[in-house]
Amino acid sequence: MKLLTFSTLFPNTVTPAHGIFVETRLRYLLASGKVQSRVVAPVPWFPSSNPRFGSYAKFAAIPAQEVRHGIDVAHPRYALLPKIGMNVAPALMMQGVKKTVGRILDEGYDFDLIDAHYFYPDGVAAVMLGKYFNKPVVITSRGTDINLIPQYPIARRQILWAARESDAIITVCQALKDEMVSLGVDGARVTPLRNGVDLERFAPADRAAARSALGMHGFTMISVGVLDPRKSHDLGIRALTLLPDAALWIAGSGPERERLQALAVALGVAERVRLLGPIAQTELKTYYNAADVMLLASSREGWANVLLESMACGTPVVASNVWGTPEVVGAPAAGVLMKERTAAGIAEAVTALRAAYPAHADTRRYAEGFSWDDTTRGQLALFERVLNGRRR
Repeated sequence: MKLLTFSTLFPNTVTPAHGIFVETRLRYLLASGKVQSRVVAPVPWFPSSNPRFGSYAKFAAIPAQEVRHGIDVAHPRYALLPKIGMNVAPALMMQGVKKTVGRILDEGYDFDLIDAHYFYPDGVAAVMLGKYFNKPVVITSRGTDINLIPQYPIARRQILWAARESDAIITVCQALKDEMVSLGVDGARVTPLRNGVDLERFAPADRAAARSALGMHGFTMISVGVLDPRKSHDLGIRALTLLPDAALWIAGSGPERERLQALAVALGVAERVRLLGPIAQTELKTYYNAADVMLLASSREGWANVLLESMACGTPVVASNVWGTPEVVGAPAAGVLMKERTAAGIAEAVTALRAAYPAHADTRRYAEGFSWDDTTRGQLALFERVLNGRRR
């Protein structure tokens, strides 16, 4: 089976952690030996890679073509109009990548199906491409594409159009399927296939050695995620005022860094907060193993991979009770869900976890129930159904 994987969420040499979950799922699918894939991962066009242009400069520095883990990846450019371009983004993306997809076909890679990730604008553009090239399209919803973007009326109409015109839909959790049904999507066309965790990359290690290597002392929470309001790192910092013997290390970069630093100073907890900046995924294992708990206070999450990564290292979690998270944190060995998403709610959940702290081996054993095998089998079965339906 030949796939064309299509998404703006895919790693590249400039931002190697961007969309790593899409690449990981694809790598496990390819490991089955039953599919091939070429990847088209569009990036916004920008004229200069000069660092003075900030994040926009990174787009220009991304190569047009690269190979990652043996997978051919193309990065065609498309026009992205700041502030006013959201409504036309799918059409502009489709026009920007059409030539690249046509060239892939001309080179002899006659793919069977477009495997698209993220509904807007990627999924909508993928359906446009499917119609143009007469190929079936399966779209995977991953979170904010369904639990946030449909609040914009024009984007919502395009998402619902793509949902109707696609050949099948995957969601990474049951909660996202339920939300799609509430938007008006036929639930019979939606298949939940949860993300798994790389149990080899994220595995238990010598915890004392990990703590020594990082200089970690005392009860320490680790929070991993971009520094923006949705991740609510500020709640974790505020919770420290109620947890006087705890420290919080935050891995990630983003626009909230200065505000979070100022908040820690204002609350008098700055000596217990460490803003680590971005940490490579290959290095996160050490941090998970060193920490006593993984904290995730997000207001929205489709399926939070960081929770499973931490559990696979044997470290339990405290997480907000939102969207797909209750499907991840489903047993005492996994950790504790907050009763309320507040600083007090975090403190209460952390205190409850400490009072009945699970054995690290039990937390690891729980995570082992989330391998990629079921997801891979589910994808293969769904893709076969779509292709058989087309043949009929």
